[in-house]
Amino acid sequence: MKKIIVAGSTGYLGSHLIKELQSQKLPFQAIARNEQRLLEQGLNPEQIIKAEVTDTTTLTGKLQDAEVIISTVGITRQKDGLTYMDVDYQANVNLLNEAKKAGIKKFIYVSVINGEKMRNLKIMEAKEKFVDELKSSGMDYLIIRPNGFFSDMKDFLDMAQKGKVYLFGNGDFKLNPIHGADLAKAIIESLDIKQHEIIVGGPDILTQNEIAALALKTWMRPIKIVHFPDWIRKLIIRVMRVLTSSKTYGPIEFFLTMLGQDNIAPRHGVHRLQSFFTWEVDHLNNLQNHKK
Repeated sequence: MKKIIVAGSTGYLGSHLIKELQSQKLPFQAIARNEQRLLEQGLNPEQIIKAEVTDTTTLTGKLQDAEVIISTVGITRQKDGLTYMDVDYQANVNLLNEAKKAGIKKFIYVSVINGEKMRNLKIMEAKEKFVDELKSSGMDYLIIRPNGFFSDMKDFLDMAQKGKVYLFGNGDFKLNPIHGADLAKAIIESLDIKQHEIIVGGPDILTQNEIAALALKTWMRPIKIVHFPDWIRKLIIRVMRVLTSSKTYGPIEFFLTMLGQDNIAPRHGVHRLQSFFTWEVDHLNNLQNHKK
């Protein structure tokens, strides 16, 4: 049974990967700078590699005796003075170099659906630069390209709670977002496949209008969807690029670009967006009730 190393283990997807590996009782270790968060997930100290992926000195000699490394390392919002190139590119290069030294046989990297077509975006520039590095590394590899996460869809819920959802264009672009648990399962199921790239989405293909309506219904609000002309979306991206730093405009240009296109992936998993929305709203209502 092959041992797996997970990098980015305390993030949204990384946490689900840990749960899936625990559920399948597969041998693994997780890299983290914060050991406590992994201990709280039920890992024992021997399963934890304490390291900072942006600092090569902390990784040296710590990736031994594994066959596969899965990296979900990346940032949506720049913080701690780190850029997308520091994390999405260089930190993964650090992992790749150390993995090669340790004799790891396969590197699985989680990027983004349609990422190869969006290299002009700051986030994707760094991610796809690493993809290029991985492809030319000589190591066996797999690029996972997931659709948006359910957690990203909470923006619709946040708007719906206030009574209206705002969209650009006619709202007919489609996507099939995926739950972190379903994506984690799909990644583990792909450990032995011969392909070098797979696209993964959730079970429901929905238009933005349908997601907006679902969010409003979950909050038991009337269906009120406001459509702004799409040129406003494009103008916002252009203005943000000129007037703000990549730290500010990076996540905004990514989010707005994704809203302006179809993002449809092969369907996987069993978690439905409606159930996720219902759980989120119930959770928020329970929190409010406890505060009273």
